[in-house]
Order: sequence, then C-alpha cells, then structure tokens
Amino acid sequence: MMDKNKVLAIATIIMIVVGLGMIALGVFKYDEVAGYGFAAVGIGFFAVAWVFNALKGRV
Repeated sequence: MMDKNKVLAIATIIMIVVGLGMIALGVFKYDEVAGYGFAAVGIGFFAVAWVFNALKGRV
C-alpha cells in the first residue's frame, strides 16, 4: 500500500532523476546561454527533492 512516506520517496527519486537529466542537457547538449538555464532548473529540481525528503514523516 502507498502511504505518504512512500509517495514522497518516489517523488524525491523522480525529481532527482529529472534534475540530473536537466543538468546533463545543460552540460552536454547546449553550449550557449541555454545551457546555464537548463543547469539552473536542474539545481532547482534538486532543491525541491531535498524539501520532499525533509517532509517525510512530518506531513
């Protein structure tokens, strides 16, 4: 059964994977200013994943 902690754990894993993908796009695909934007969004995904991880057990 999916309880709230398992949902937050899965959301954290998804956010980390998407964040890594965005950073990889910024580093490897886009060499101009767009790469900085992709990397910044990837770091933002990591920040949201950190918040999800901190909320486990408290919500």
